[in-house]
Amino acid sequence: MKKDYWLLLLLAALWGGSFLFMRVAVPSLGPLPLIELRLSLAALTLLPVLCWQGGLALWRQHWLRIAISGGIFLSALPFCLIAWASLSLPAGVASVLNATTPLMTALWALPLAGEKLTAQRSSGLLLGLAGVVVLMLGRGAGFTAGSLLPVLAMLAATCCYGWAGHMTRRWLQGVPPLVISTGMLSSGALLLLPLAWWQWPAVTVPPKVWGSVLALALASTALAYLIFYRLIARLGATQASGVTYLVPVFGVLWGALLLGETINSSMLLGAALILAGVVLLSWQPGRAR
Repeated sequence: MKKDYWLLLLLAALWGGSFLFMRVAVPSLGPLPLIELRLSLAALTLLPVLCWQGGLALWRQHWLRIAISGGIFLSALPFCLIAWASLSLPAGVASVLNATTPLMTALWALPLAGEKLTAQRSSGLLLGLAGVVVLMLGRGAGFTAGSLLPVLAMLAATCCYGWAGHMTRRWLQGVPPLVISTGMLSSGALLLLPLAWWQWPAVTVPPKVWGSVLALALASTALAYLIFYRLIARLGATQASGVTYLVPVFGVLWGALLLGETINSSMLLGAALILAGVVLLSWQPGRAR
């Protein structure tokens, strides 16, 4: 059991590092080519595992739903939005904004799952929104279009995650996670290929950027998904989802240590408000553990 929690920390470090790798690579490659490389390399890494486990038949059976919920809304579209936002947002700020995913999931639960907007849920959503506002004001950028659009892109990405989470549970109940993850990465790469080819950079890409691409695709995507689904099998979905609270910690840490990003009080306060909102949304009396 102790080993599983070390894996949880490793997963948070890998996913937190994804914002660092995107911040390094996206100025040279551009958002679309970078995400195409991320998806295709990760898919090529997982495909042999899927074939070895005999999951191709299940993928063919559910390919359309996997392509819509996973290929578009769980990978290609949100990844591109995050990569574009990373052109101007620090890695630490992007990782904190990414933590609004549970807030968006809760909002989608109103029309998709028939849940009610209780006082507790409303308070959690308001706390999360307050955290986003504090982050923006703390960057000293105000509410100009140039500073607002990257933040909105991050929120649109987490909105995609929230919708896809509900639809994956509705459409793909009982489908093995490896089938879903390999299918979504592969279909996302195929859908994005023409646009990425059109936007491919004409300049020489530095070796440091290629290193970030490999780390993003192999470590923060392929390996991270394998660890995540192992944790779901070992700890259950609820405890595995605890990684949500740890990813911003590592995202801020890697940005400060490796990119020299500043950690100020407004970033810490914004992160605390967003995570407090997530905790309030997911808190259920009698299930405190």
